[in-house]
This record gives sequence, C-alpha cells and structure tokens, in this order.
Amino acid sequence: MKFQVQILREGLVDYDVAWRLQREKAEEVRNDPGRAFLMLLEHPPVFTLGKNGDAGNILKAGEIPVRHIDRGGDVTYHGPGQLVGYPILSLREHRLGVRSYVERLEGTVLQTLDDLGVSAHRTPGCVGIWTQRGKIASIGVRVGRGVTMHGFALNVNGDLTPFSFINP
Repeated sequence: MKFQVQILREGLVDYDVAWRLQREKAEEVRNDPGRAFLMLLEHPPVFTLGKNGDAGNILKAGEIPVRHIDRGGDVTYHGPGQLVGYPILSLREHRLGVRSYVERLEGTVLQTLDDLGVSAHRTPGCVGIWTQRGKIASIGVRVGRGVTMHGFALNVNGDLTPFSFINP
C-alpha cells in the first residue's frame, strides 16, 4: 500500500510542546485516516515515564525534568544528540497491528543503521535496537483510537551520562 507521509523537521523542541503537537496531528489523522506524519526532532534533557512505568526506575533525576506520559514502556531519557521520530498514522488504514507496527519501526531503525555502516541487532524478548556497545535505540508507542503516537529515539551523538541515572 502506498501512502504519503508529511515529514515535520522540528529541530530542538521542548518535550511538552512536541507532545502537544503529536496529539494535534493524531487528531488530524483520526479525522482523515489517509494522512500520516513523521515528526523528527531532538529534545532538551528530559526523562519520560510510560503509563505503566515504575518511578523507582528513575534513580537520580537531578535537574532533568520527568514527564509522566501515555506511551507504553518504562523510563527513558531524551536529550540533544538523539534523533527522535514520532510517526503518526492510522494502523487501521494501513492494516497493521500494534506488534507488527513496532517490529516495522525496529526494522526501519535497523535498516537505517545498516545503511550508515553501523552493525546493530534486535534482542529476543526486548523492544529496541542494540549494538555491541549497548542499546542504541528505544521504542515506545501509544495507539489511541487506531492512531499511533510516540515512536523511536536513536542515540546519535549525545551525552549518554543521564542513562546512568535510570534503570531503563
């Protein structure tokens, strides 16, 4: 199935602003399921805790704000030097289930890394992408009324120290 995706290159965006924009775009897709968006951006430092996440997995927040959000998964860190992608599309329109959607996100990140010459892999029983040096990409999604939000975070060239402040 062919469809067009509007790519929104947002730059460095505060998490709350990006979350609000995701909800607005998701509502646009609900009103017109043939539309799709891909938001590409970075965030200033922030920890996000999924709806069933354990706040005890934030070991030391310090000055980094924490946002309780509506995606799956536990806790992750977002910060400069990390490419964050928020695909917003109708799973019903594209005849996808949640599991196959997440697997396609992982596959897209794997293919992108391979194209860049980075050897990476999936780890059985875990969501995300790893290299020999550790986890390189996190994936956490929310599907509301058939429309996706949230997505992936790919560590490109940022300070990884804040990951030591959490138990992801």
